[in-house]
Amino acid sequence: MTPRRVLALAQLTNSFGDGAYYVTSALYFSRIVGLSAGEIGIGLTAAWAVGALAGMPLGHLADRYGPRRMAVALALVTAASVGFFLLARSFWAFLAVACVYATAQTGLSAARQALLAALVPPAERTRVRAVLQSTSNAGLAVGAAMGGLALHAGTREAFLAVLAMDCASFVIAALVLTRAPSVRGVRGEPRMEVLRDRRYAVVTLVHAVMLLNLPLLSLVIPLWIVQNTTAPAWMVSALLVLNTVSVVLFQVRIARRVNGLGSASLAVRHAGFVMLAACVVFGLSAFGATALFLLLGGALQVFGEMLLASGAWEISFGLAPEGKHGQYQGFFGSGLAVARMLGPALLTWLVLGGGMAGWVALGVVFAASGVLMRRAVKFHDKTIDERNFQDYVHDRTGALPPTRTRSER
Repeated sequence: MTPRRVLALAQLTNSFGDGAYYVTSALYFSRIVGLSAGEIGIGLTAAWAVGALAGMPLGHLADRYGPRRMAVALALVTAASVGFFLLARSFWAFLAVACVYATAQTGLSAARQALLAALVPPAERTRVRAVLQSTSNAGLAVGAAMGGLALHAGTREAFLAVLAMDCASFVIAALVLTRAPSVRGVRGEPRMEVLRDRRYAVVTLVHAVMLLNLPLLSLVIPLWIVQNTTAPAWMVSALLVLNTVSVVLFQVRIARRVNGLGSASLAVRHAGFVMLAACVVFGLSAFGATALFLLLGGALQVFGEMLLASGAWEISFGLAPEGKHGQYQGFFGSGLAVARMLGPALLTWLVLGGGMAGWVALGVVFAASGVLMRRAVKFHDKTIDERNFQDYVHDRTGALPPTRTRSER
């Protein structure tokens, strides 16, 4: 089995369990464990805060001791933490296990990205990462359907079966990862070098802001539909299906257009403006033609999501020194944990409280962040390949832009 197939199979395997877990976890913790909504929110916020801090040092360990070894170990730790959720019967037990789970998940993501960087040539990393993302979304969709069956049953045994399946999926993923080639760790390098790379920190911060689009589909838009529109509740499922299917079908195609830092930063800038358009359209859904605006907004949102992902993968790999991808990917990936931690409260306050004005304000933040990302990347690497920039524009418009001098750029 080739390294790419090993990575894809491992990603697919644990995404089955993740999909079922995401659909059922909130109701499991409330109905079976007996936690209040406030306790669940506080616990998950604290857990992802710990995860955000742990990603970088765990990534550094992946650089030092080998990314395959760390990926296998962290997949097993994730499996164990899911297993301990079966035993949690109090808030403090839930909080402790949730912290371990978030830490292992964040570290596992960093180790996997470091393993990908070690096994795949630089020019192919973004495309392979897109294949993994498509594979993951397909697995999440199947897992979510299985979780839906558990929700329909509504029994304690059904919820426990979902957690057991998620636990088993990470054990199997760990076994699959053992089939990947071993990668020797790099020793003697400065510890936590990424902390001294201020420009990479700026890129990471901007990316974290743009990742606030992720809680939109899972939390904000469902609440918006129920509270501010006349659309039926099943529109939530329709938008989730639209998002999942779009990523499976089109993520790889969009990623093919990104082949360097120039095209990557341009993709992120375009993503910001597409997200602005999506926010405006979602806001308009409260004033009529609700279903049409929701579906159009969902299509724009997933297009912006795929543009952002493709550009961000190329940027995160391209600006990281070889041999240090673990710590750099761990640091870059902390933005996802921050978005998961702050996004729900911030976006519900802004959008549900602000209505159309809140949607527009959020869209402006996305557009401004996309522009800032392009400037940050160009400042980080002033030798951006102009040919990559022109190739990307040609792919989208059919005509090459005029060549610009360095002073004009």
